[in-house]
Amino acid sequence: MVAGGLRVLFCGINPGLLSAATGHHFARPGNRFWPVLHLSGFTPRRLAPEEQEELLTYRLGITNVVARATARADELTAEEFREGGRILTAKVERLRPDWLAVVGVTAYRTAFGDRRARIGPQDRTIGTTRIWALPNPSGLNAHWTAESMAQEYARLREAAEAPPAP
Repeated sequence: MVAGGLRVLFCGINPGLLSAATGHHFARPGNRFWPVLHLSGFTPRRLAPEEQEELLTYRLGITNVVARATARADELTAEEFREGGRILTAKVERLRPDWLAVVGVTAYRTAFGDRRARIGPQDRTIGTTRIWALPNPSGLNAHWTAESMAQEYARLREAAEAPPAP
């Protein structure tokens, strides 16, 4: 789900077991990624996981920090996150999206060695690609509602639609 010329490359933590089985990102029914993507204005309607290819028509893509599928992200090791961060950096250098949106601030902190990162735009860039840490849309993340997540995702959308600074 990647291509050159993307406005935003969303980056999940790793595939869940259902996503690995179906080949569709954020496939678990309780995951709020697809509803939040629509509520935030990135897509004109709520897409189903099996429609993920449609994202490319909106110049959006999806990848993961870690390729290994697990039932829960806490089954991953810190080394897997760090190696995933190195692989992701190379992917972003090659594809050069305008924004990399890491879905899960803890995953971002571990993958990029930035223990102080908070939700929102980051100071770090990868080449000309800006980075935004977003809340994890997993149903296990009770700290964020779909509405509050959509507000944060909308902040990214607005930044991605803004003309580049001179």
